[in-house]
Amino acid sequence: MPTVMGSLVLATRTRDLIPCAYVQFLRVDGPEWDAPILDEAAIDGRMSEVIRRLDDKLRAHISTSVNVHSADTEKRRPDYPLAALQQLARNAIMHRSYEGTHAPIRVTWFSDRIEILNPGGPYGVVTVANFGQAGVTDYRNPHLAEAMKTQGYVQRFGVGIATARRLLRENGNPPAQFDPQETRVLVTVRK
Repeated sequence: MPTVMGSLVLATRTRDLIPCAYVQFLRVDGPEWDAPILDEAAIDGRMSEVIRRLDDKLRAHISTSVNVHSADTEKRRPDYPLAALQQLARNAIMHRSYEGTHAPIRVTWFSDRIEILNPGGPYGVVTVANFGQAGVTDYRNPHLAEAMKTQGYVQRFGVGIATARRLLRENGNPPAQFDPQETRVLVTVRK
């Protein structure tokens, strides 16, 4: 009998076994849900394939500005730091609930922000009140966390949110906004 973790890491047709095991990527040309769709994808497969394909989508949509007037050498700055988005998206994959829902992880890229919706609220010692505080971590899916660590996608030390916050600050982005609820966590990243 396949387990959830075994299916996520090894199965070639993961959604046949776990219908919610995918990331829904949507890029719209505006700040609202009803804006014209520029790109969309249902990203599924083995966990490593999902992460690689999502990374490719994120890279493809990041814009980099080049300033040649403020210094002797040009300065490049992405609208979003890739590594921060990776930390937040991989946290969603690791910490989501794979039971009691058929909702996918949603990454919605608007003209002014990116929203990452994780169908799984705070778990264990992590509560709505202490969500995102340094040193407060728990693992809904400890074996998946270990598999992601072994494959080099995460560190499994509870530093993902802190790392994303630092990378956003260093890039000049506003702080990420976290909205943890009982059954989901929404993170919003702005330009």
